[in-house]
Amino acid sequence: MILALLVASTVSLPCSAEAQTTLVHCGTLLAQPGQPARGRATLVITGEYIVDVLDGFIEAAPGGPYSEASTVDLRALFVMPGLIDCHTHVTGEYSRDVRLRRLEESDADQAVAGTVFCRRTLAAGFTTIRNVGSSGEAIFALRDAIAAGSIPGPRILAAGEAISPSGGHGDATHGFREDLFEMPDAMSGIADGVAECRKAVRLQVKRGADVIKLTATGGVLSATNAGTDQQFFEDELEAIIDTAHALGRRVAAHAHGADGIKAAIRAGVDSIEHGSFVDDEGIALFLEYGAYLVPTLMAGESVMEWAEDPDYLPAPVRAKAKAVGPVMRGSLGRAYRAGVKIAFGTDCGVSPHGLNGREFELMVAAGMSEADALVSATRTAAELCGLEREVGALEAGRIADLIGLRGNPLQDIHAMTQVSFVMARGKVFSTD
Repeated sequence: MILALLVASTVSLPCSAEAQTTLVHCGTLLAQPGQPARGRATLVITGEYIVDVLDGFIEAAPGGPYSEASTVDLRALFVMPGLIDCHTHVTGEYSRDVRLRRLEESDADQAVAGTVFCRRTLAAGFTTIRNVGSSGEAIFALRDAIAAGSIPGPRILAAGEAISPSGGHGDATHGFREDLFEMPDAMSGIADGVAECRKAVRLQVKRGADVIKLTATGGVLSATNAGTDQQFFEDELEAIIDTAHALGRRVAAHAHGADGIKAAIRAGVDSIEHGSFVDDEGIALFLEYGAYLVPTLMAGESVMEWAEDPDYLPAPVRAKAKAVGPVMRGSLGRAYRAGVKIAFGTDCGVSPHGLNGREFELMVAAGMSEADALVSATRTAAELCGLEREVGALEAGRIADLIGLRGNPLQDIHAMTQVSFVMARGKVFSTD
């Protein structure tokens, strides 16, 4: 883990004559995950962009082309693109007292907590995240403050409220007295029927959502015994997805049960989050429609651990955790072997923020190769996020998001939890 977070003295600027040039010396460079790494290379960065990738260690010698450049020495490290986590909840973190905190904490509390969790996420090497579900305005304030350079953190694609049916997985009022909360409505993501579903999407986009999240099935941590099967009807799913696409937003569907997975893919969803009980027909639909799977194995491991403590989870939640957690690795393994596109995601917020790199170890244990696990968190994740021209690789014209590791993850995937250096948007944010 990174021991310190330091905001660099360099300032992120558009590429111009005034922008600072930095030479990054890389002992080993994995510029294009999925292709072989190379030794002894220099990244030339001007402002927030990579302008060249050169063999050897290029020096900022007087009278040379980079005489005014500063140098970052990563000759002892394995350098690769900044990582992308496609499934986070960065304004909160699950705990034993989460239901009490639901009554006590304000949107301001979530924003403050989010600044801490964003720093931890960035320190773990994740320079981009999709935040797929949060209440209130905190996530939008965090996203905009990070983009403005006011606080350190990863680039955020924010979903706002998840779209859910009344009593569905995204309904946050489960199990509380009715007088404690107002009846949730389309602004808070709760929608029944085609017209309300369209309205709920439009309202999230109006609030500033970059991506739309829907709950196609029940979920583990909602305090209800409604199970993990399909909850929206097909016409509602189509209304959500078609409206989002018409407004230029991609759609992520929380889905555990096989029927909900298949219904969401048929309706045109871009990604399935979790995919716990996917069957052979569902895998065939992934391939037919080109949908991505975001497996979130860390969440499965977390809920299995909590389910062993009879006092940690409410009884209906504990039962779902025991059913879902054990199958998630096997489902990822079958989907991967079949050729489904896998995009990295952790569901951190369920598991602790900053430990995102642990997901790589679980993916490899589920049957993925080390190389493909790295691709899932760079090139493939960038494609899912619509950022494939900006991030996910280290080449001229890309944004300078990069990390340095103490080990070679292609040989030992545990190295993904040993991040020593993080640069995001051309600025050094952390080093040990």
